[in-house]
Amino acid sequence: QVQLVESGGGLVQAGGSLRLSCAASGRTFSGYGMGWFRQAPGKEREFVAAISLSGLRTYYTDSVKGRFTISRDNAKNTVYLQMNSLKPEDTAVYYCAARQGSAARQGGSYYYSEGDYDYWGQGTQVTVSS
Repeated sequence: QVQLVESGGGLVQAGGSLRLSCAASGRTFSGYGMGWFRQAPGKEREFVAAISLSGLRTYYTDSVKGRFTISRDNAKNTVYLQMNSLKPEDTAVYYCAARQGSAARQGGSYYYSEGDYDYWGQGTQVTVSS
């Protein structure tokens, strides 16, 4: 069992930055692929980013490429999402998720579906004002 707790959300103006953190407790953190998802009002939850066990491989949805950076510190059992150049359309509840095994698939693909992840945090609200 893995418990995930997100923090770092808040209200920011368009063009600003936020850094989300997700602290994990329980089993060996380095054995879990990690991801960030988000859910905007009235929309389904969507994939944002994922990171491999070692942190060497990262994956992003197209709308955040070049603006968001996912990273992990296995010594601190924490995964981060650095969000720069925020836009109003980034407004959502952001969720941290963990899956047993890597977030990377063979052949260069990765796991991006909700069902691929086993554990979820409670979410943190990010609001970007225009």
